[in-house]
Amino acid sequence: MKLTKTLFLFFTLIGLLSSCISKTQFEQLQKERDMQNEELGLLGEELSDQMKLLAACNQDKEKLKGDIRTSESALKSKDEQINDLKDQINDLRLARNQTVEQVGDLTVLSQSANDNIKETLSQLEGKDKYIQVLQAAKTKADSINLALAVNLTSELSQGIADKDIEVKVDKTVVFINLSDKMLYQSGSAEITSRATEVLGKIATIVKARPNLEVMVEGYTDNLPINKPGIKDNWDLSVLRATSVVRALQTTYNIDPNRLIAAGRGQYNALASNDTLEGRSMNRRTRIIILPKIDQFYDLLNPDNVPE
Repeated sequence: MKLTKTLFLFFTLIGLLSSCISKTQFEQLQKERDMQNEELGLLGEELSDQMKLLAACNQDKEKLKGDIRTSESALKSKDEQINDLKDQINDLRLARNQTVEQVGDLTVLSQSANDNIKETLSQLEGKDKYIQVLQAAKTKADSINLALAVNLTSELSQGIADKDIEVKVDKTVVFINLSDKMLYQSGSAEITSRATEVLGKIATIVKARPNLEVMVEGYTDNLPINKPGIKDNWDLSVLRATSVVRALQTTYNIDPNRLIAAGRGQYNALASNDTLEGRSMNRRTRIIILPKIDQFYDLLNPDNVPE
């Protein structure tokens, strides 16, 4: 604004004094005007650069907000699981203390009774040790699942609509819900080209964790289907699950010994099939990532209890 007023006064002054100033003075004034115009142009370029920098900062800010929300949600889930486990431990300890108090009230004990008490106390100590086993196993499983869920959320959120994908931690497993329109041609088990990107991201994370198994479950709505080679929704759900399993094996080289295919048909619905929106939610594929059974029992081995 200040520069604009200066230019206005400058040109007014030239108009008033053009008849009484020398050619040298006039040329000097023109040079000053040109310099001011050049300075104005530089200021405009600098303003444009600053606006671009501000826009980039705002994008980074929004991305960081999204990462924080994801981490907070995962941490909240973990805290709830820890609190549940603490409550179970407190209940067991209370029961143990009550048993000890009842034993202490006895005044006359035979040798046989005394031996029984010692055995009871030994069993209680064993229970305490087993509680430690359970706590250590749950802590380890929760840590693995939390890291896995965060990684999957980060990978799958890039370029994929939130309404088409969902990552959750449920007890001892991590599962991914994928909408049918993302994975399959309408009313069929044929995988779309869009599904290639999604399954590729999932396969990358699964291959990095060879100690986990992958179960693929197919779900449908309750509308009858009658197509060649597909008898009903049971057939369709199984065929869709096997299509995903086959892609993970043949396209992404996942060990087939780690893969499980299952069909749930129109059952275990998430919403009512009476509405278009509800049927859309029910048509989905769930990919469950879970520990192998033998490794789960290894976590419960008393020999693995931390000292």
